[in-house]
Amino acid sequence: MATAFDLGSLLAGWHLGHVIAKPLLMPLLVVHVCTAGRGGTRGVPRLLVAALLLGWGGDLALLFDAEAAFLIGMGCFSAGHVCYLVLFGRKTTNPLLGGAYALALVGTVGLMWSDLPADLRIPVAGYSLLLTTMAYRSSAMGPRAGVGGALFLVSDMIIATGVAAWPQPPRPDFWIMATYLAAQYLLATGSLAAREAYRGEAPQGHHPRGQHPRG
Repeated sequence: MATAFDLGSLLAGWHLGHVIAKPLLMPLLVVHVCTAGRGGTRGVPRLLVAALLLGWGGDLALLFDAEAAFLIGMGCFSAGHVCYLVLFGRKTTNPLLGGAYALALVGTVGLMWSDLPADLRIPVAGYSLLLTTMAYRSSAMGPRAGVGGALFLVSDMIIATGVAAWPQPPRPDFWIMATYLAAQYLLATGSLAAREAYRGEAPQGHHPRGQHPRG
């Protein structure tokens, strides 16, 4: 309901509604994940909760229209991506998918480079590398999480085109939030489902080499 309220506010151009709803979204997702997980709160990886709460910190920072707030938000999301990467572990992923993500990263950053503010080029490039790696590695947790990772990339790409003053779709703020919220939901529920499926398959007290439960 909070998601619908936030997205509806963005479509209506009601900024106050967005300011009210946005800070509630990630905490509510944390509550949903904790109540949906097998075994309750104890069954939810701490790294997943940390990733969502760091996303919440980024959400709060980006409510402020200032370069310092943008960099703080980028730092929060970067730390969240690191949490996701550690959570995903070392499970194998499709190298062709990795190649596609690498081409997208190099092409997008290369085309956007000259249009970005000079002081944001290095931070944006570094963040883009981390985000793209997370998006690629999310596929290790199954299709649901993989789609979530891809949508996170799409959401931040729309933000980056705005920073570079590139053409954007109508109501870009709506599309940024719609893809971001879907991304976080799919990453969280997909990661949790993959973890629970692994727990159900592995004999109690035994884990295959190279695959250890995290959190």
